[in-house]
Amino acid sequence: MLTKRIIPCLDIKDGRTVKGINFVNIRDAGDPVELGATYAQQGADELVFLDITATTDNRKTFVSLVKEIARHVNIPFTVGGGISSVADVEPLLEAGADKVSINSAAVRNPQLIDELARAFGSQFVVLAIDARKIFNQWTVHTHGGSRPTDKKLFTWAREGQQRGAGEILFTSMDHDGTKQGFAIDPLAKLHELLSIPVIASGGAGYREHFTQAFTLGKADAALAASLFHFGELSIPDLKSYLKNNGIPIRI
Repeated sequence: MLTKRIIPCLDIKDGRTVKGINFVNIRDAGDPVELGATYAQQGADELVFLDITATTDNRKTFVSLVKEIARHVNIPFTVGGGISSVADVEPLLEAGADKVSINSAAVRNPQLIDELARAFGSQFVVLAIDARKIFNQWTVHTHGGSRPTDKKLFTWAREGQQRGAGEILFTSMDHDGTKQGFAIDPLAKLHELLSIPVIASGGAGYREHFTQAFTLGKADAALAASLFHFGELSIPDLKSYLKNNGIPIRI
């Protein structure tokens, strides 16, 4: 069985790491370079950097900050925010990104997934999907979760896979920052529908939530932010707990 991955996420706003609840009530969480270096040292399997206001500010990702973080980490590094073309990716690759995460631009122009997969390979393309339940349907949102769309989670995830995405990063907006646990049912359904890895995001509060994401939700990786940023749980302690509970994990 493939090992499960633990992925800290750096949500970046104005050059600082931030964290909110349900995508609002944003507060400062520290220096992204220091946090990235710490997580790499602690044994994180990957690191995700999301410039959460790049799309709403109509600008590109802060390449200089990506470069500085990359200098301090030795684990796979995914970068997202403001990516809308193949040309946007080249500077991020040069800065040290191993993968890119696309969200709003892919919804606006699904062909972007195909273009990136052709140019760099599917393993390089992470389709991030932010969704919340509206009238009993998981509805996809863009622009940092501020704009609902006509796309639904499961059909969009399946289309993303067909177009060449190598992973799906699913964030439940209803669970984000609540520390009440991941959205298990949609995770399990995504696992049934797809043949590519699914990353669970939104809702981690306790060690048990990760176990649930990996067993009940069948997630391939679990992403968390505030839990790590504010020292409520360390990556070594989490990994030790998971291993002791029969979850295949890299220590």
